[in-house]
Amino acid sequence: MNNLVLFLATLGPIGTKLPAPGTMGSLFGTLLFAFFTVGLGWSVHMIAVGFIPLFLLGIPLCTKAEILLEQNDPGEVIWDEFAVIPFIFLPLSPLFENAGYEETYIWLLVGFVLFRFFDVLKPWVIRSAQKFPRGLGIMLDDLLAALASSLVLWAAKTFSLYFLP
Repeated sequence: MNNLVLFLATLGPIGTKLPAPGTMGSLFGTLLFAFFTVGLGWSVHMIAVGFIPLFLLGIPLCTKAEILLEQNDPGEVIWDEFAVIPFIFLPLSPLFENAGYEETYIWLLVGFVLFRFFDVLKPWVIRSAQKFPRGLGIMLDDLLAALASSLVLWAAKTFSLYFLP
């Protein structure tokens, strides 16, 4: 059972064998999200609702992984980055339903970069979420980074329209 916990928490070899595991976990989540939206045509809201149980599962999963690895918020535990990706793109749900592929991929890239920015930089509100115990803190700081990214992404998409002819 412990091996399964660690395999899930690290997304297998993504968190344990690749460089920059947090970035790779975020990239995996973004690519999976792109497959669901662009490839299968699923709505952003449906995907986000489907990821709520993954987020909630991440709390005990990351707690157990922390205990097994005997570290606080181990770098190889990347379930948290993966599980919050759909929440970044909620404000752009109409875009994913109506935009062309090129525009969609640009916004996916912008959302990914914003999330990595907030996840690595961890402004004070995001950093303060890490004070919650174990898996709750691990998951909350990434959820807050996703929400901050979502807000900036929404503002960039909304206000960029004013600069177009």
